[in-house]
Amino acid sequence: MVYSTQDLIEILNQELKATLRGDRLLLSPDARVGVPIVTMALDQDQLGKVFACQDFTQQIHQYQRENHVSGIVWREITVGDRQLRLPEIHQQLIAIDSDKAILRAAKQNVLDFWHHITTGLNLWQLVDHQLSPLTFTELERASRLAEWAELDVGHGEFYLALCWGNPKECHYRWAAPKSGCDRLIAAAEQPQHLNIF
Repeated sequence: MVYSTQDLIEILNQELKATLRGDRLLLSPDARVGVPIVTMALDQDQLGKVFACQDFTQQIHQYQRENHVSGIVWREITVGDRQLRLPEIHQQLIAIDSDKAILRAAKQNVLDFWHHITTGLNLWQLVDHQLSPLTFTELERASRLAEWAELDVGHGEFYLALCWGNPKECHYRWAAPKSGCDRLIAAAEQPQHLNIF
């Protein structure tokens, strides 16, 4: 029997709880840090818990690769009378090769939903924590270049990430240019909740 995506999520959650309770601990975590002066400044119990979690998570990721277990979970977003069911990679799992095809296949549905719910709103692009106005032409160009699209909804603000590369790395600046996301925001007035990205 191969564990499902949901099984792996539950196993990871149980393991995290066990680690936080102190039921799981990595002995000799100081050897993992490798810098004696840093090791002396850190709480060994907490460090052991962190490494125990990290090791277990890596085992789960290896299991995913070996058994082709998807890291995708499905989320529903409702805005007014419109509803979208979209795939995303669970924060504790990795994307296996077939997951990227699922993300790509959902791109147009995400974009269609975005266009419908943002009609009449102003568009901005967020680059290095700075907002700049975005034209519809620029939005269309970014949409064409992206491999997949991610969507989130805030209070009167709608967030679209047009992504490429590795789904687990695309949100980190260090991954550019191989992986990344163009971060777009639609709102009636200048966006206020930029920490969603």
